[in-house]
Amino acid sequence: MPPPSPSHSTPAYRPFPTAFAFSVRDQTRNRLATLLLIGFVPAWYLLLNAMAGQEPLEFKLYATGEVLRVGAEHLTLITAGLNSLTMITGFVVFDAVRKALAFDRRLVFAGYRQSTLIGARALAVLGVTAAIAAYTALVMLAFWRPGAAGWAAVLGGYAVIALTYGALGLLLGVLVKNDLEGFFLIIMGGLTDTFLQNPLGNPLANKPVLQGFPSFGPMQFAVGGALDGSFLYGYLALGLAWAAAFAVAGLLVFRLRTRTRRHSY
Repeated sequence: MPPPSPSHSTPAYRPFPTAFAFSVRDQTRNRLATLLLIGFVPAWYLLLNAMAGQEPLEFKLYATGEVLRVGAEHLTLITAGLNSLTMITGFVVFDAVRKALAFDRRLVFAGYRQSTLIGARALAVLGVTAAIAAYTALVMLAFWRPGAAGWAAVLGGYAVIALTYGALGLLLGVLVKNDLEGFFLIIMGGLTDTFLQNPLGNPLANKPVLQGFPSFGPMQFAVGGALDGSFLYGYLALGLAWAAAFAVAGLLVFRLRTRTRRHSY
């Protein structure tokens, strides 16, 4: 669909559906990401669930100060979902934003407002990451059913971590110079972030230093709701703060990278 012709009288919202459609298309046509979502997520759950065993673990819930004695397999499944979401959502958004950046510049030159493109990108990231988080939470039910309230807590934590790493993918997509740098930062950052939250693989998982990681808030919310019946919305908000920080930084850089001397309408 061709971009709208520049006009002082064109309302800002009129080209938004087209810009949004471009953004969604860019983020959903990645075949590798689709294969990872369909195949990797259940395989990752299966592998880590088998490795975890049935032994109980002690996990400190920082929000309440309690030390919970929980099933290792349950805690590991929550971590496995968080881990897969960091990689897949970050990869999907990074790849789409990076490939479309030159096209976005042409749209601005043709008359699209930067605010229209920024809004379309942000809404597309929100929708795609929410869908990926919902799918990942649904697949988990094949391995463990924590109850409706517990599953809702897991879904909330998954949605926030997906949004956080989707926003990070947006930031890296407009910031780094080549694909390898972005993929490395997303994969290694996501693996390190979520791996450190699980005491099964990390003896230091009960240390206060982990409170400074993006997955800390979503992990606390998901574990609290699913394993302790505590809904710790303040920690969910902490995760949203990370997402907002990455998103604002990414959209600001996007604005700088797509600006043009030609006036847009």
